[in-house]
Amino acid sequence: MRHLKRNAKLGRKGAHRNAMLANMVCSLIKNKRVTTTLAKAKAVRPVAEKMVTLGKKGSIHHRRLAASRLHQEDAVQILFNEIAPGHQDRPGGYTRIIKLHERRGDAAQMAMIEFVESNSTAEAEDSSDSTDETAAETPTTTETPAAEANADTSSEETPEADKQEEKKDA
Repeated sequence: MRHLKRNAKLGRKGAHRNAMLANMVCSLIKNKRVTTTLAKAKAVRPVAEKMVTLGKKGSIHHRRLAASRLHQEDAVQILFNEIAPGHQDRPGGYTRIIKLHERRGDAAQMAMIEFVESNSTAEAEDSSDSTDETAAETPTTTETPAAEANADTSSEETPEADKQEEKKDA
């Protein structure tokens, strides 16, 4: 009986499955999102969440634990230096799974797993959006009215452009 056995086997032996999950978590850390099948995304989520929790603790012991699971030092660096500090105040739920279309070849349900935006990232984007809006509201023109008049005359269509339009219409 298979009662209370939670891990998905994904049609692979244990070592292959662990290596695949480690590689998928490394890809998720490096690219911030990964498109895969729904079953694999559901299997990757707990591993990724545990790695972010290790990153939040931040000690050398936790860094070595993450490195022993992920096997890629550059992914561990990104995890501890960029991703974990952004989720410091979040008690869990660092990833989200978004269901996508079915794959054309075998109709497998596809999904995208990505990191939830950290509060510091969301605040930075909000502040950049507000500065963009204020810049758009106050246009700055350095041209004089005479320069604008010259620009208007130079933008008139040339006879060559008229010929090209006639060719397109014909």
